[in-house]
Amino acid sequence: MFPGTAERVEHHTAASAARQIQRELIASLAHYAAHPHRIDRRLAELDKEWDIERTLEANASAIALAGILLGARSDRRFLLLPAAVTGFLLQHAVQGWCPPLPFFRRLGVRTAAEIARERYALKYLRGDFGTVPPEDDPVKAALEATRG
Repeated sequence: MFPGTAERVEHHTAASAARQIQRELIASLAHYAAHPHRIDRRLAELDKEWDIERTLEANASAIALAGILLGARSDRRFLLLPAAVTGFLLQHAVQGWCPPLPFFRRLGVRTAAEIARERYALKYLRGDFGTVPPEDDPVKAALEATRG
């Protein structure tokens, strides 16, 4: 009936946004395969990257807080904002979709699983899981190694 937690956002992502996220992943891995001395820095960046869940939560909290403050100070109709936002959060929790999701996905905000895939592919390229066999296409090999 509902997609599993790990797949729900990707299930509701437009194909064009999913392709763009995949192209960016491949470009990143190609860059770091050519410059392995920079992998540690990229891994540190990935540790700080906000995933889609955190982005949606921060966005919803900011809008809800603004609605409460505006409702208390100027016009009670602003209280409709937090009501709508909490409804959207519930919808996202259950279905994996809410109105701001397509916007953030088009901006390239990734799921935690997508970020983890890049992290483990980079670690594969770095040799964390043993000696990386010589490959004609190290990016393809790294992506294959991270398939779930």
